[in-house]
This record gives sequence, structure tokens and C-alpha cells, in this order.
Amino acid sequence: MNEIAQELNLDILQGNPYVYELLSELGKNLYYPKGILTQSAEAKQKAHHFNATIGIATEKDHPMFLPLIQKTLADYNPKDLYPYAPPAGKPELRELWRKKILIDNPSLQDKSFSNPIVTNALTHGLSIVADLFINADDPLVLPDKLWGNYNFIFGVRRGAKTVQFPFYTKEGTFNTPGMKEAILSKKDHGKAVLVLNFPNNPTGYTPTEQDATEIIKALREVAEEGMNLVVVTDDAYFGLFYENSIKESLFARIANIHPRVLTIKVDGATKEDYVWGFRVGFITYASEHPAVLNALEKKTIGIIRGTISSASHPSQTFLIKALQSPDFQIQKQEKFKVLSQRASKVKQILEQEKYHDAWDYYPFNSGYFMCLKLKGVKAEVLRNHLLDQYGVGLISLGENDVRIAFSCVEEQELEHLFDLIYQGYKDLAVKSK
Repeated sequence: MNEIAQELNLDILQGNPYVYELLSELGKNLYYPKGILTQSAEAKQKAHHFNATIGIATEKDHPMFLPLIQKTLADYNPKDLYPYAPPAGKPELRELWRKKILIDNPSLQDKSFSNPIVTNALTHGLSIVADLFINADDPLVLPDKLWGNYNFIFGVRRGAKTVQFPFYTKEGTFNTPGMKEAILSKKDHGKAVLVLNFPNNPTGYTPTEQDATEIIKALREVAEEGMNLVVVTDDAYFGLFYENSIKESLFARIANIHPRVLTIKVDGATKEDYVWGFRVGFITYASEHPAVLNALEKKTIGIIRGTISSASHPSQTFLIKALQSPDFQIQKQEKFKVLSQRASKVKQILEQEKYHDAWDYYPFNSGYFMCLKLKGVKAEVLRNHLLDQYGVGLISLGENDVRIAFSCVEEQELEHLFDLIYQGYKDLAVKSK
């Protein structure tokens, strides 16, 4: 094992041995090498005469660029577009995002957590978690309403064994008892990774205050029984909280609750700031031990260096400018209002009696999506029928559930959408008789 990796592992072991036990074999071997990038960083600070370290081309003390490209980006200094960004991300952006996290999550004010590290959006952040903490056959605990890509990120890539629990209770709230039971079913394994995705894709549900209290209590009880946990909050749709839900990330509530619980926040601008193609995400660790945070950061930067090297520099620059703008929150609130009104309209539509023979709908209060539970018609059959006969696209989930993204349908068109879904349902229901 590399000497630097051994030093980082010792820092974690001395700071919190439970976090060390959570690391995968790959995670234990990861480190940030003292190679070209480290030497380049030192040269950037001290090489006032000539800096011949970084593999880019320059002209007249500026990065070399094609004028035809710069013409479309005239508002930006070439140095903020063309060179490589640091592997951890632009320091200014990391600090801005940390401030944003603190503003958005009041429960974090007195807690210890790392500076966010820039990732190539959320999927990349989740894959970093998988690399750091998943060995083959380690348990991954997920609700049965989930984003399918988790199976690839944690299962196919790293060999995790998924343990599922029903998302909802009979009362339509988050199933905390089921979550706790699923985790403890792997108590003999000693560790588990739990992913909590709120606002949830596909259901559009975020825990209520009561849900959140129960989740924290359950996780603390699991830790007190001697089980080590990585709790990942996938906050892709953060901030889109419309009604009757907590208004901050569970990361803020779970951070530092117990030495055996390592909490990791994976979030980004992609969805919450409507810049999907920019591919700017963040990974943030919570620990009461600065040495543990430093070691996890170094290991994370090592993964980034060994995979994508660094995230897009222009995208980070664009986001910095947005976050610094006085119009940023005003414009975000305008978009929030549009999506909130669409969610409210969907609920009004679904309360109409004419649909009650066709489906029930799962509780939702946030995000981009909601799900229908079909009665007597298979989800995939309906999906194909709607595509072929009505030109309507939706997502089938399992036998009887379909996901509808109201985020991409104008409010005045929503009732027409559900009428077409209902017509497709009736077509199939008649055929089955």
C-alpha cells in the first residue's frame, strides 16, 4: 500500500476507527498523489518567474484559445474557461456552495462538515461513494421506490447486495420501521450503506418533520447496536419542497449524530438550479474529526484524479457567476413557483372522481415527479399503448406503477395529459374483459 494512503488511513483510524472500518479495500488504498498536480499547485504559488508545469498552452500570459470560441463567451476571462480546474474544484465555487448549504440547512450551523468537493454532477458523486465504501457483497439499503441507476453505480460496478424495504407505510408516510429492519437484517455484516433520496425520484415524496424525527431516532438506535453506517443523502432535487415536508436536507439532521454514522451529502446545481447539461455536482462529508475530513477529501481527490482528472472549468465559472448574482434567488423562486403550481394542479386533477376506477396515487409533496398505482392494467403495457396510440411518454416502474414528470408539462396541459393516460387505461381495461 502506498505510504501516503497509509498515512491517510492512520489519520482516519485515530480520528474515528468506525469510519476506517467502513472504507472499502479500494477506499483504503486511495490517496492523492504528490505528482504533477501537487507540484503544479506549488509552482502556482511560488513560480513567479516561469511556471513550466501545467500541460496547457499559453500566449501573452493567458491560456491559448480560439477566437471563434471566445467570441461566444466574451463576458468571461479566458483564465476562467480554458485551463484545467483543480481536481477538487474551483476554491471560490467550493466556498460559495458551502455558504449556500449553511443558509439552506439551519441545522448544520454548529456541526462539523467538509468543504464540498466538485464532481461531474451527482452520478459521479455517488460513484465516488461506491468506490470509497463498497466491497463486493456489502449491503446497500434502499426503498423499493428508487432511481434505477443505483443498481449500476453500487451493484454492477462494485458488487453491492441490495436490501430493499417498502417506501411507504400503510398510512402513506415514509417507512422508517422498514428501513431500520432492513439495516439490522445485515447486522452480522457489521456495516451497510443507506441511500436516502429526497425529494424522491420517482415518488416526489419528502419526509415530514415527524418522519425526519423518526429517521434520526432509528439511525441512532442502529448505531448504538454496534453497526457502522454510511448514510448518503442524494439531494438531486433539493429545495423543491412544496408542502408538508422538512425544508432542509436530512444530511443536516443526521450529520454527527453518532461516531458509527458517516453522513455524506451528494448534491449539485444540475436539477435544483436548472443547469442539467453543466454537470456540476458536489460531495460533502460530515465528521466531528478534522483529520477524518481531511483524509476523506484527499482520498476523494485521488479518485477524481484517477478517473476524470477534474470537472468542467467553464461550467464551474458559469455557476460562480450565477451564485454571486443578486438575481439568483429571485429567479430560482420564480421557477419554484411554477413547479409548485404544477404539483398543486396535479393533485386537483387526481382528486376528480372520474379517475378513481383507474388508479390511486402515491403521496407526493416535492420534486419533479409523482407516481400512479394502476388498477388491473400492467404498467409496461400501458406505457407502450400510450406511446403507440396517443404519443404520450411516461415511465413504467415494476408491475403496476408509472412515473409522471409534471416538471416538463405546462400547467394548462396537465389535465389533458391525465385524460389521455385515462383513455389509454380504458382501452386496455375494455380489451381485458
